[in-house]
Amino acid sequence: MTSDWQLAQINVGRLVAPRGDAAVQPFFDALDRINALADQSPGFIWRLQAEGGNATEIEVSPDPLFIIKLSVWTDSDALFAYVYRSGHTPEMARRREYFNVSEGAYQALWWVPTGAIPTINDGLSRLWQLDRFGPSLHAFTFKARFAPPDRAGPPVDMQPDPWCVGRA
Repeated sequence: MTSDWQLAQINVGRLVAPRGDAAVQPFFDALDRINALADQSPGFIWRLQAEGGNATEIEVSPDPLFIIKLSVWTDSDALFAYVYRSGHTPEMARRREYFNVSEGAYQALWWVPTGAIPTINDGLSRLWQLDRFGPSLHAFTFKARFAPPDRAGPPVDMQPDPWCVGRA
């Protein structure tokens, strides 16, 4: 069954040190491998990247330590499998070593029409919506995942614990 909707996701963070610093070098050393894993994962469609192959080179704010990841997947199960059940998971578990604690939403999910590519501003606005108003069909998380608009229903907890609870 083909869907008229695909899942977009954004996650952001503020590094504890600039690129090249030993404190964050393991993060950057793993980046190409983790991006390649995403590219080859079932359900992967697209990810934001600069000429160098990743999004960390894209300046989205005046803060050079602020980085962004933006991608599109066929559905929430495909993204969940990549994030929480693949070689990405052990790297994600180390995020506290590389990123400052977030004061607001650092990840948002939302549905886009099949074939649509979200912009950075789309993603940042979804984080803002989630931060200000909580999970909704407009912006949600794996803890309160909404079905695509054509299959509306109550939010579902996909149980990402313990990886996503409490900190960025």
